Amino acid sequence: MNVMTVDDYHATIEFDPDLDMFRGEILGLNGGADFYGKNPEELRAEFKRSLQVFLEVCAEKKSKGAGSN
Repeated sequence: MNVMTVDDYHATIEFDPDLDMFRGEILGLNGGADFYGKNPEELRAEFKRSLQVFLEVCAEKKSKGAGSN
């Protein structure tokens, strides 16, 4: 298994031959976040973008009181 790390977050990396692209899935999140890239540079950029979107959505839900009783 190949692993990529960005800001202490880890993602598994696999090659998808049907798409002819690499696919990453961020580990340890309380929801799914995956990303695709044609080369390592593109994959890392998409990892950062996907992680940022995920964290922004989590912060937005928290500020709106999602999940509170």
